[in-house]
Amino acid sequence: MRVTQGTFSYLPDLSDDEIRAQVQYGLDNGWAPSIEFTDDPHPRNVYWQLWGMPMFGLEDPAGVVYEVKRCREALPNCYIRVSLYDPTLTRQTTALQFIVHRPADEPGFGLERQDAADRTIRYTLHPYAADQPHGERYRGA
Repeated sequence: MRVTQGTFSYLPDLSDDEIRAQVQYGLDNGWAPSIEFTDDPHPRNVYWQLWGMPMFGLEDPAGVVYEVKRCREALPNCYIRVSLYDPTLTRQTTALQFIVHRPADEPGFGLERQDAADRTIRYTLHPYAADQPHGERYRGA
């Protein structure tokens, strides 16, 4: 089961040229790119760890692609995404975000059902990877 978070998550993985094109689009709009990674891609985990610092003032997308490659080499068993931050006063938010690397093995999520009072039914997502401690969740297939 593929983790589907951010823009393009239902499409095949982006090539480096496609990543470069999306970053160029963001730079053309004045957005600042950053690279983030995690081994816990739960939908409620929005705070991934930064790979370096956000790249304010960057003009060439090659710098982002280079850092994505370095991050992939250092963290092959993590999810890696590129975020483009819109720093304009009226927005100051993430304008574009997409996954650029996934572990070889994605164990997926389970849906847990809880029956409560008055026929209330609640569902919780359980990531199978979370059964392992941080750093050991994605060892590859």
